[in-house]
Amino acid sequence: MTFLAIHDSWWMTVFILIGGGLATDIWRWFGVLAGGRLREDSQLVIWVKSVATALVAGVIGKLVLYPFGALAEVPVFVRVAALALGWLAFIGARQSVIAGVVIAEIVLVLSAWFIG
Repeated sequence: MTFLAIHDSWWMTVFILIGGGLATDIWRWFGVLAGGRLREDSQLVIWVKSVATALVAGVIGKLVLYPFGALAEVPVFVRVAALALGWLAFIGARQSVIAGVVIAEIVLVLSAWFIG
């Protein structure tokens, strides 16, 4: 019996936290160091913002059109309606991400509850 057997759940959790933390924290610190030297209207920053926005839009589109888990049980028209109402709340609340997410969540949860 070994002390750090791979089947021990606590060891896998620690390994994932350390490995994931090291892999992402390097880039976060690089961003903090480099971010102070970049102009907000530079071509590089505009490109990075565009790519980040496209990635988020892709993930949202995948979740709405090809969901998995409990979200797959919610009809597609409800998911699209939640997306549309969340977007309208985002725009109506002066581009508040919180407002958009909260409204979309409320629509999804209440619809799933009423549908069963």
